[in-house]
Amino acid sequence: MKHILTEPYTKEKIAAFRTGDTVLITGTIYAARDAAHKRLEEMIENGQMLPLDLQNAILYYAGPTPARPGYPIGSAGPTTSGRMDPYTPLLLEQGVLATIGKGPRNKEVIEAIKKQEAVYLAAIGGAAAVIAQCVETAEVVAFEELGTEAIRKLTVRELPVVVAIDRSGKSIYEK
Repeated sequence: MKHILTEPYTKEKIAAFRTGDTVLITGTIYAARDAAHKRLEEMIENGQMLPLDLQNAILYYAGPTPARPGYPIGSAGPTTSGRMDPYTPLLLEQGVLATIGKGPRNKEVIEAIKKQEAVYLAAIGGAAAVIAQCVETAEVVAFEELGTEAIRKLTVRELPVVVAIDRSGKSIYEK
């Protein structure tokens, strides 16, 4: 089945998503990788105000390359999601609705997805240039000193992803 997901993102909008479904996302997502996730975790543990609102947010595991002149972003392919597994349950507790990356997730993340009624979406690895064409705007919103690992607010149009793990915990990576 094919779904169109637009803002505002809500649990009700993702309730019908099933593993293997295609989703086209239009709206705001946040690109963040390992170093940014570690900083967010530290801020949460220290009771600090976060630099972005995670409630119903979509986190994209990507560290885009610098933009060429006239473009909002360079290549923007997904990175391996397993590297974010240590941080994902905590971020889902903070209200993150969906994560986007590539590859399987560990059991703790799958349990957190079920508990928080979230989803894990897979972007196509190796299609970084195609994905970049879906990005209309990109701006650093936190941790600029991290360079490509800074958190970027991306405005995307019809970003193609596949439901890799649905709210019930069913995974496309299971045989």
